[in-house]
Amino acid sequence: MSDVAYDNKGQLEQIQSGLLDGETIIAVYDAIGAGTGFIGLTNRRIIVQDKSFVGKKFAITSIPYSKVSAVSVVSNKSWAGQFFSSGEIAITVGTHVYEIEFRGSEKAHHVHQVILGYAS
Repeated sequence: MSDVAYDNKGQLEQIQSGLLDGETIIAVYDAIGAGTGFIGLTNRRIIVQDKSFVGKKFAITSIPYSKVSAVSVVSNKSWAGQFFSSGEIAITVGTHVYEIEFRGSEKAHHVHQVILGYAS
């Protein structure tokens, strides 16, 4: 597991505890902003912790790569020559869009590349 990228050991351990047989973790990144707690990427699926429920409830949602219809870079400014000028992505699954904001554009870039690699 030494090559796994992660921000928070507790989040990594939470993902580890729910792995399927033969599943390996690629990265677990902390998210900022309302709603999302973290995103985990494995060789089989995307795992999103959603904190947007009323009270202290949250959901852990597993998204198979085959169900992803789009992954987008979200920005509120002109790219000015840079594709990843933002640290936010949006993952479209059916009619639902998961928006995830990171501390830094390099994490958004990594998540985007992994999802594209497995979803295509």
